Amino acid sequence: MSPSRVSVTIVYDLAPNCTIDDVEVGEHYHATVNGVVDYGVFVDLSDHVSGLVHESELDGSYEYGDSFIVRLEEVLENGDLSFSETRPVEYRTDIVEPGRLITAADLQDAVGKTVHLVGEVVQIRQTSGPTLFQIRDEVGVVPCAAFEEAGVRAYPDISVGEVVRVIGTVEQHGGARQLEIESLEPVPNPEEVRAQLDESLDAIAEPNEVDPLVDWSGLETLLPDLRTVAKTLRRAVLDGRPIRIRHHADGDGMCASVPLQLALERFIAERYETPDAPQYLLRRLPSKAPFYEMEDVTRDLNHALSDRDRHGQKLPLFLMLDNGSTEEDTPAYRTLAEYDVPIVVVDHHHPDPEAVEPFVAEHVNPYLHGEDYRVTTGMMSVELARMIDPELTDDVKHVPAVAGLCDRSRADAMDDYLALASEAGYSEENIDDIGEALDYAAFWLRYDDGNGFVNDVLDVGCDDAARHEELVSFLADRASRDRDRQLDVTLPHTEHEQLDNDAHLYRVDVERHAHRFTYPAPGKTTGAVHDHMVREHDGDPVITIGYGPDFAVLRSDGVRLDIPEMVSALADEQLGAGVSGGGHLVVGSIKFVSGRREEVLDALVEKMADADIDEELRSTLLRD
Repeated sequence: MSPSRVSVTIVYDLAPNCTIDDVEVGEHYHATVNGVVDYGVFVDLSDHVSGLVHESELDGSYEYGDSFIVRLEEVLENGDLSFSETRPVEYRTDIVEPGRLITAADLQDAVGKTVHLVGEVVQIRQTSGPTLFQIRDEVGVVPCAAFEEAGVRAYPDISVGEVVRVIGTVEQHGGARQLEIESLEPVPNPEEVRAQLDESLDAIAEPNEVDPLVDWSGLETLLPDLRTVAKTLRRAVLDGRPIRIRHHADGDGMCASVPLQLALERFIAERYETPDAPQYLLRRLPSKAPFYEMEDVTRDLNHALSDRDRHGQKLPLFLMLDNGSTEEDTPAYRTLAEYDVPIVVVDHHHPDPEAVEPFVAEHVNPYLHGEDYRVTTGMMSVELARMIDPELTDDVKHVPAVAGLCDRSRADAMDDYLALASEAGYSEENIDDIGEALDYAAFWLRYDDGNGFVNDVLDVGCDDAARHEELVSFLADRASRDRDRQLDVTLPHTEHEQLDNDAHLYRVDVERHAHRFTYPAPGKTTGAVHDHMVREHDGDPVITIGYGPDFAVLRSDGVRLDIPEMVSALADEQLGAGVSGGGHLVVGSIKFVSGRREEVLDALVEKMADADIDEELRSTLLRD
């Protein structure tokens, strides 16, 4: 027969500041002799826990300072402790800190109590008073305050990323709870604790299971990628990493970013005790161009490095929405790569995967799945936001329809999205007005995120329906007025020709024959001219070029231009012209040096004349 297995005894080692509240009858403890008398020995378990081992309970003889293992037999009515000596065959030692071990979820029930917490330091911020540590445990993030001399850094040897054990008292200040630190020190087994934290946080980071708002194969293929992004964003929040949302400053970009901002703010508030955590962990930053410019990245890095130095934050994760997929983004990405900053992209512009994917952690784009621009970023991001916080579903049912109309999506699912919006109380006219109002607001906001104001226009997180309706009505009317005024001066200077493929081509110099520095901008002006001509020709194929000294904006209906491919070909053919740009099949832009404008535009028109006519690409303006 095999020998019976010996059970392992747990022997507790009390921290110096443990009290009688931290011991239990029947448990084993490491003890140190602090006195020898005729009837036994007195032992210390900590600075505050002592008792007697009677001579009848001793197996050996001991002197002052000797150590051995005892078992707590009894707590007498007067509070004295009675121990017996024990010699377990096999045991392991567990360290006991004062107070009960808590997690972030236990703070509410621990106010006024001494507790201990184990977790990773994700932020250290020095104030004019205490040093503030944000400690991430297995369920959330706990604010901890250490008081030294005013403005002096407490525990200067502790840095962000260390796994520590904190002992202190939970106090409540201004409606928020924090742990006021009595001691803070690194744990002896950080990798083991970190592995436990990672396992728990990874489970919390898993996105919620939600059915998509509409049944659409074009979106279905993207859902696994979106789930991966949702988990990455939730995990970034749990890791204490700030998130910076960079989005194109147009209707689709705002339809993508505003629901995600709301979902992430709610998730941060759920997991952080600090009331202002959503403000310092999350920012929404509009980009005027449909790509990440060097101007953007230098500004972003300056703020990120300042936040790291001043507030002890980690460098952020960048979430690119409705931009970020093209070669034009790579100079900015190379800059971020010098600082090992993670980048996640959700976009529907024609991508250059070989150029951008060495720099991005995740890249969601319908073109990578055989789909195209008709799956807008706003449509994808609403599903992404719902995976992070399903409870906002009722607030965002109309948003995909707004995104689709803003970006002229001709997807089969547009009818379903418009029906969904109608069920939520928004007519197609309402949806169109919201899109107009968003674009008008974006023009005047420029680099400002318009936080709160944009929410009210889009009606996401808006708490006043009347205000939303009045804002949209006013802004949409102003947009229409300014667009009509622009058309009055632009249409008389718009030149027409018929291409070999029977498409109508219109050209207009929007630098010389349009109001400048006001709404609509050159791109929108070109779009307004194009829409006017599409109506005039009642379904015939139409192409419009709005150009300036060193740029051209392109719009088409009924013609399969494949603008990114044309730009790439022109860049190879027109050497020295500095050609760059991109976009979708029917919407795009191109840049060049001003001295080569005529050559580039003539070559572009030649390619347009060879493009195929495609009835599927007819404008939604003619639906009804």
